[in-house]
Parts: sequence; C-alpha cells; structure tokens
Amino acid sequence: MRTNQQQPNVIVFFTDQQRWDTTGVHGNPLGLTPNFDRMAQEGTHAAYSFTCQPVCGPARSCLQTGKYATTTGSYRNGIPLSAGHDTLADHFSAAGYHTGYIGKWHLADEEPVPTGKRGGYDYWLASNLLEFTSDSYDTVMYNGDNEAVKLPGYRVDALTDAAIRYVDQHRHDPFFLFLSYIEPHHQNHLDNYPAPIGYEGVYTGKWMPPDLAALGGSAPQHLGGYYGMVKRLDEALGRLIDAVRSLGLSDNTIILFTSDHGCHFKTRNLEYKRSCHDSSIRVPTALIGPGFNGGGRLQRLVSLVDLPPTLLEAASIPVPSEMEGRSLLPTIRHKEEKGPNDVFVQISETQVARAIRTPRWKYGVTAPDKDGWNDAASDVYVEEFLYDLEADPYELTNLVGLDSYNDVAAKLRDRLLQRISEVERTRPTIVPAEGRPSGQRKVSIRESGTA
Repeated sequence: MRTNQQQPNVIVFFTDQQRWDTTGVHGNPLGLTPNFDRMAQEGTHAAYSFTCQPVCGPARSCLQTGKYATTTGSYRNGIPLSAGHDTLADHFSAAGYHTGYIGKWHLADEEPVPTGKRGGYDYWLASNLLEFTSDSYDTVMYNGDNEAVKLPGYRVDALTDAAIRYVDQHRHDPFFLFLSYIEPHHQNHLDNYPAPIGYEGVYTGKWMPPDLAALGGSAPQHLGGYYGMVKRLDEALGRLIDAVRSLGLSDNTIILFTSDHGCHFKTRNLEYKRSCHDSSIRVPTALIGPGFNGGGRLQRLVSLVDLPPTLLEAASIPVPSEMEGRSLLPTIRHKEEKGPNDVFVQISETQVARAIRTPRWKYGVTAPDKDGWNDAASDVYVEEFLYDLEADPYELTNLVGLDSYNDVAAKLRDRLLQRISEVERTRPTIVPAEGRPSGQRKVSIRESGTA
C-alpha cells in the first residue's frame, strides 16, 4: 500500500526516432498529436529538447542513468549497461516505489534479457531488441521468467494495453513505469515504417519539413508511414492519460513524454540518425502532473541527461552527485535560467564526433582517423559543421571554414572544448576547417543577443 500519499507516481512514455516537428506545437499542420500538444500546453513544454547521443542504446543509457554515454561506457549499440551504474529503477526502488519496464530495452547483449541486466526493474515485459522479436502486428516480448509472451493488436496498442494493466494493478502503490515503444522507428528487416492499416495513405504526399523537402532522402517513400505511426502513438498517449484519470490518479501522477533521437530520412548520411543536425537530435518533450502543470514553455535548451534528475527531484528523491544533467524544476519554479544555455552531443558508430548546440548556433567536429564503432573518443577532431540557426533553422547552409565566421567558430570551439573537458575529463585538439573566402558580412557570436 502507498505509505506516503505525496509520493507521485511516475510514467515515462518513451518513443523511438521521433522528430520534434511531428507535433502540432512545433508547427506540424497535420493534426498528428493533439494529446501531446495538450500536455505541452497544460503542463511543461521543453520546447528545445535534444538527445545527447543520436542512437538507440547510448541514448537509453543516458536516460536511465543521467550520465553521458562515454561515462556509462555504452557509447554505441551492443555495449550493455554496466551494473556499476545506478538506473532510475534503482533510485525509485530505494525510495519505496514499485518499478516496471515494458517495451524495448536495448541495453543488454542477450535475448531474452537475464535478470541481472534489466536495470533493477521489478516488473519486466520487454525485449532487448523489440524490432527483431516483433513486427507491427506480431508483438512478442518476454516476461519476468523470460517466457515469450505474444500480445494481440498493433504493436503500439499491445504495449499500451500492457501499461494500462500495470497502472491498474499498482494504483495503490507508488509506482515508476518506463514504457518504451519502438515506433516510429523503422522495422529493420523491411527498412520501412509500418503504420496501422489505413494510416499511411492518409499522410502520404502531405506536408514535409523544409529540410526533407530540400534534401529528399527516403522521406517521399517513408514519411506517410512514419506520420501514421506518430498518430497511433499519440492516440496511445491519450488512452494512457484517460486510464490514469479514470483510476483517480491524475493529481498524483507525473507523465514524461520524450524520445531517444530524431530521424533525418537518409538526408545527412546513409541511414536515419547519427548526425549532429536537429533532424537527428531534436525531440518532442513535455511533462504533466504535480510540479509540472502550468509550467509553460521553457526557453532553456534541455538535454536527455537533464530528465533523470528532474524526475527524481519531482518525486523528492535525492539527486546523486554523479548525475551529469541539471533538473528542470528550478527553472520551472523560479522562471529563470542559470548556467550555460547549450547542449552537448556525442556521436558514435558512423563516426566519432562531438557537437554543441546553442539557441543560435550549431557547431560540430569529427575525428576522421577514428572508427565510430571501436573508438569512443579521440584526441584530435576536425571542424565539420557550423550553422546559424537563426538564419537557417533547417541547417541547409554549412558555414564551416568561411572567413567571415572565423570569430564565431573560435568561440564555439572553446565552448565545445570546455564541455568535452567537463564530461570526458580530457581536452582534445580541434583542427580548424580549411579556410574559404566569403563575401558575407562578418558576424559576431553575440550579435543577436541569443548566443
């Protein structure tokens, strides 16, 4: 039974590979996300929210621990999360919560996932690689005894049904539920985005974000299915919120909606993510419930590593000093921003790269002599990208190396080196890009007042 009526329940609604601009509050005109949009408007909307690692496993290690992927060691897919790193489940369990995990895990190296590699969750209905154990209308996961369980319905609905059952069964206890969907990630063996029957055609050929319209990639082929998956996810969010309300838990339940990374539809490299562009790193994020209702639209840039300390503080659980993110609650409560307003991104697998994103600028570097699968970091990087997001929000004009932006690049170089030093405890060399003459005016990093 609940020992402290003030202990809020916490649900994480976690999608996979969802761009921020699939949502109405970010300008998508197709009406895909009325439930998320309501969350953002009535709760707290982290309007500028970013992953710190645009690939599935590493991003999950960051969200489970509040630490960067090089700190956890899970810097690429296939490296299991070490037992030496406490997870959200560990912290909530220690505070008297029942903890549950449903869906895609991607932090182990075995299937089914043995008990010791489940991050400390009490209840388990999951697959390490859900995209390989299931299909859109063939949902198979493993229970706590590692028995295969086949669930009926479209996969989004199957996971949502399981989550609603969990909430109903634990409504008298404080609970922490992590609900991890695979949608709108592509189905690997098909390289396709299988929406529910009848959904894809509704959105095929409709509105396309400017970067995809300009660069093409696989968006004309896949965007209809992708949008259909997003629509069904939002319907699932509405069902879950309705279930919480019907059980009388709304006033004491925090719900976080976020995603692990975005999707650039093969416009920036040969697949869908693993780049520093907003299409790869920017995600939709909102929270409702005690401490977050009426929080408004945050202007501060938010990283995935900021969300674990936020949830712990909201539940009155001490935030461990080893967490590397910053809770959002001081900003929400006091309506003021403290500390640097930027996010630091580590990129692996396709390359060893680092980036920093400020309100106005994007600056990215790569290590051409390193292998993104075998190397976690580098001693030497080379400038690769510079974008002025005020003039070019969809990052279509790379300014790196232009003489008129030398001062901007130099300041961002120092800022990125400082972030690398803070997180990775090393200070590499960044080699400036080869210079290019430019007829454009000289720009100051502080010119717009929103560096």
